[in-house]
Amino acid sequence: MVLEKIDQLAREWLEEAGNRIFMALEQTNIEVEAKSDRNDLVTNVDKSTERYFAEKIAEHFPDHRLLGEEGYGEEITSLEGVIWVLDPIDGTVNFVEQKRNFAISLGIYKEGIGELAYIYDIIGGEFYFAKRGEGAFVNDVEIPKLSADKKLEDALVIINTAAMHKFPQTLAIIKEARGLRLYGAATLEYMAVATGRADAYISANLAPWDIGAGKIIAEEVGAIVTRVDGTPMTITEKGASFVASPGVHAEILRDYLGK
Repeated sequence: MVLEKIDQLAREWLEEAGNRIFMALEQTNIEVEAKSDRNDLVTNVDKSTERYFAEKIAEHFPDHRLLGEEGYGEEITSLEGVIWVLDPIDGTVNFVEQKRNFAISLGIYKEGIGELAYIYDIIGGEFYFAKRGEGAFVNDVEIPKLSADKKLEDALVIINTAAMHKFPQTLAIIKEARGLRLYGAATLEYMAVATGRADAYISANLAPWDIGAGKIIAEEVGAIVTRVDGTPMTITEKGASFVASPGVHAEILRDYLGK
């Protein structure tokens, strides 16, 4: 019953947050700040969206914790209880410069296990959802399970520039693959793999809120999600990320990243 209540309210809050973000795009007074560097941006819309969720979660689920990007949650190192993992706008540079290719990302974890996930591509009109053990959906249409037979030579891969610099062997992966694609938002890159629009995504350093929902959705359709060295991923830690369809994941890990 608790998960059903969370699902009901999370959908309501995501719809409201999406409407607010959409309306904000029409304004000319969006405030933009740089955080760690000139390409790590935050806006007043990111902050107000996270604050909105923080207030709603505290009101309805006071014993739950929020792990968010913009400082309205808690510093979380342990996995007990229910944790909401939120990125209010994943792809803030895209939000600022392109007005598209960004999303709200929300994952619900209980005792460290991903139970519910939501990714809302507001401009693209795609609402992704997964519940553990019950499959994944986009706009209420079930996403098919990924094939285990895909080969790297037939695959599209997503590898950002930071990963290319940190892991030089990724250049050989790109050369072997059918093509390279980049979206600039980790949540949408995870969804590209989950829906079969790409077959692998490697990133050098993602935070929990970047992958909190994407990991749940991708695993529900059979994708393999690990660190770049193949070790398991802990949702409370930052680090390199590697998600791919089963066959491509095994091939890349064996022939490229494992060397």
